[in-house]
Order: sequence, then structure tokens, then C-alpha cells
Amino acid sequence: MAEFALDPAFVATSHAVIQLPLCEIRLQDDARYPWLVLIPRRPGLRELEDLSPADRVQLLEETLHAGSAVRAIGSTLGLAVDKLNIGALGNVTAQLHVHVVGRRPGDPAWPGPVWGHSPAEAYPAEVRDTAITAARAALAV
Repeated sequence: MAEFALDPAFVATSHAVIQLPLCEIRLQDDARYPWLVLIPRRPGLRELEDLSPADRVQLLEETLHAGSAVRAIGSTLGLAVDKLNIGALGNVTAQLHVHVVGRRPGDPAWPGPVWGHSPAEAYPAEVRDTAITAARAALAV
């Protein structure tokens, strides 16, 4: 049986936060948005339909927890979250993953989608660490 392997694109564009029962949670490296990515730790997944029914339920629960963590990141960094955007696109990186993005009027892409809007702005190390700490605290289960 194949082993789970994280697509290298995630390593290049995000930072490890925590592992929940199903997903690896990563902070997207774009300081303009509180943004987490959930990657189910199962080999070969591309679509939601590839998950077992139990894993689909687990993914939904973990996505809801990630929404709370995104709000915590936003609060900590002064980027109040007015709306959560949740998406499983996979057009660039095919490995199944779910984005949870905190949005607010006046953010750089508002009201349009963040994907493809403009180049990401990497977190300064200390701000990234603060965001990860906030996310971990919110995700502690």
C-alpha cells in the first residue's frame, strides 16, 4: 500500500501547524490573509469522493475547527475575519486539500477570490510564529 506523501508544493508555500486525526494543517505563507490549508493524510487522494464516508465527516469537522483557528489568527494579527472562504480547488496542486481563508472588506482581493489575485506576501518570521501559535491554541482538541 502506498504511503502518504505531502506534495512538495505545500512545503514551498506553507508552514506546518499541527496534525489533526485526518489532516495535516498548514499556514499558507501569505501574510495578507489568515489562511490555513488542510491536507488529508491518505495516499493518492485527488477528490473529496476519494475519501471514505467516515473520512468525509472527519474532514468537515476539521474544516470547522480550522475556521475557528483562522479567526484566531486574524484576531491575533489584527486582520479581523468577516467571512470564511472554504474551497477544495486542486487546479494547481492536485493532491486533495481544503483552503480555509479569512476574508474582510478591504483585503487586497476583496470581494473577489484570493486565488490568482496577486503574488503572495511571505510572513516575517516572528509574525508567522505568532500566527502558528494562535492556530495551534485554537486547534488544541
